[in-house]
Amino acid sequence: MERLWSPWRAQYIDSFKEQDSQGEVCFFCVAVSDFEHPREHLVLHTSNHAIVMMNKFPYNNGHLLIAPKIHTNDILALPDEVFADISALTRRCVGVLNDVYSPQGFNIGANLGRAAGAGVPSHLHFHVLPRWNGDTNFLPVISEVKVISESINDTYLKLFEHCSRW
Repeated sequence: MERLWSPWRAQYIDSFKEQDSQGEVCFFCVAVSDFEHPREHLVLHTSNHAIVMMNKFPYNNGHLLIAPKIHTNDILALPDEVFADISALTRRCVGVLNDVYSPQGFNIGANLGRAAGAGVPSHLHFHVLPRWNGDTNFLPVISEVKVISESINDTYLKLFEHCSRW
């Protein structure tokens, strides 16, 4: 078995303070509640009802997450104004990613429930993922390794500059 050591993940995981009813850490709730340290949680923007943050473990540079401030996993339970806010933020994210990275396409969506692939099934969130022709290759298929070509800090600075204008 191959091992890829990532000791920085321990610090990230240990930084969580809140847990959901199943004892799982909800990093969205931590990010929503920590107004003083948005950068530590990769938060790019906070609106009335939702947050935009970078994915700590992105598929590609610029992989963004949009989550409601309320802790729910039920899309049908979202008040209309919250869903409208998330939709507006999704459009803004596409605009920012177009300006910063000029992707050739996007994947936008939500994984509702663990069976659908949700990494955090207790807190509904949406992905905005920029895509380029050829951004997949043999590495993820053969060795389950994905190459991210830019540091998370550089990505944050580029995107924050644009998001701070909202």
